[in-house]
Amino acid sequence: MAKIAHLILGHRQPKQLFRLVDKLIHPNAIVYIHIDKKVSIAPFQELISDSRQVKFIRSRTVITWGTYSMVQATLNSLQEILQDYPSCEYVNLMSESDYPLKDAEAVDDFFDNQAGKSFMEMHFQDSPWWVEAQQKINKYHLVNYRFAGRYLLERCINAISPRRTIPLGMVFTGRSQWWTLSVNHIRYILDFVRKHPGVTRFFRHTWGPDEFFFQTILFNSSYRDEICNDNLRYIEWEDGKVNPQLLTTGHLNRLVNSNKLYARKFDVDVDSHILDLLDLHRRRKEDL
Repeated sequence: MAKIAHLILGHRQPKQLFRLVDKLIHPNAIVYIHIDKKVSIAPFQELISDSRQVKFIRSRTVITWGTYSMVQATLNSLQEILQDYPSCEYVNLMSESDYPLKDAEAVDDFFDNQAGKSFMEMHFQDSPWWVEAQQKINKYHLVNYRFAGRYLLERCINAISPRRTIPLGMVFTGRSQWWTLSVNHIRYILDFVRKHPGVTRFFRHTWGPDEFFFQTILFNSSYRDEICNDNLRYIEWEDGKVNPQLLTTGHLNRLVNSNKLYARKFDVDVDSHILDLLDLHRRRKEDL
């Protein structure tokens, strides 16, 4: 059976994260939780205890939206998971705003039949997202830095600098940061990062690199044909907005008929009933 590590990035919703963890528990799964270092981990640990199947990432990172810190937190967590769980076959990256649409047994069965494939969303040159994302990579972005006047400096640098291009002639691709990757592919990415610091420096000066860092590296590898252009998540993107639409009870039929494994994003402070309905739907499916 496929051994899965679920890596959850959390920062503000202990109760919602606890509920997500509860639905991911399975004999062949371990849940790893990275809590943003700028918030207290105590409220999360009060609800969720370290155990054989649920563990908190020790190497925590301060995460700032739109910066390389999200990539760094993920890379650090992946390193820790591979050391702690050497028999792991897949890592499934989630946020505390995600929720499963299938039960843990169905998820396990799905990955048991995938022969080491990886699942991530990739858009290319004919995509509106790809066109819009060019601004994120072909100019210098100093969002990782915290000093007065950094945006003025950013404008000055871009005014005198040539258009930036991705190193090594890599093909640019990406979209959603959430994915499920084969451990073989994760090892490749970690090794690539160690061997190509110039590529890392390039991505550090982009905006929102979590949307395309992992996809671009893996797509430009010999593993390209082992990637499925599907991140297995139901997400509703709104035109012109950087964040996906919040899912509520009005989305129930679309969610249960989507045939996806997971969905995002949810907020129990806005609508917790949708999660109750999804739980009820899964129980009914199990009883059939």
